Amino acid sequence: ADIGFTSSTVLRMIVGISTQSRVISYGACLTQMSLFILFACTDSILLTVMAYDRFVAICHPLHYAVIMNPRRCKLLLLLSVFASLVDSQVHNLTTLQFTCFKEVEIASFFCDPPQIFDLSCSDSLIKNIVTYVVGILLGFFPLSGIIFSYYKIVSALLKIPLSGGRYKAFSTCGSHLSVVCLFYGTGIGTYLGSIVSYSPRKGMVASLMYTVVT
Repeated sequence: ADIGFTSSTVLRMIVGISTQSRVISYGACLTQMSLFILFACTDSILLTVMAYDRFVAICHPLHYAVIMNPRRCKLLLLLSVFASLVDSQVHNLTTLQFTCFKEVEIASFFCDPPQIFDLSCSDSLIKNIVTYVVGILLGFFPLSGIIFSYYKIVSALLKIPLSGGRYKAFSTCGSHLSVVCLFYGTGIGTYLGSIVSYSPRKGMVASLMYTVVT
């Protein structure tokens, strides 16, 4: 998912830099946006699954093998991919309804969905509905799941008497927490903030954070 997520944006950027061309066709733009959303949403949901995995490992270690059995892991993976495919196609279908664009220049290094929506001169109601509904279902709910998991993890760790034991248990969550903060912090900020007020410069910096740095 991470390789696909990065490749969907960075490879095109490298080609643009090497050829000194920033032009992308409408079809290629839609394809890039679809792939970007597919892998971004898969990443988002898998980060939640990973938080749940850490929660089970730390709070219910004796039941870990039973709860996180191979069948459940496969089911969670399939659900992640299915939800991401649905989200990708919803964005694609919404974009295909646009009959005109205010501009043809995107102030980013890839076809970022909020910016594509912003360029449309069509009715903003459907764009806002799609943005907020998808943002809540695949942004707010997964993030809430992560926060709840870590609340339970911290509560369990505080009951461990030795500080060394707490550190050892929580150290397995460090890299995951870092990615969560970078990915969700910049991603949701860019996605939902674009409706209220959007700065192209800040948007590009935020996009680099959640597409390349993570």
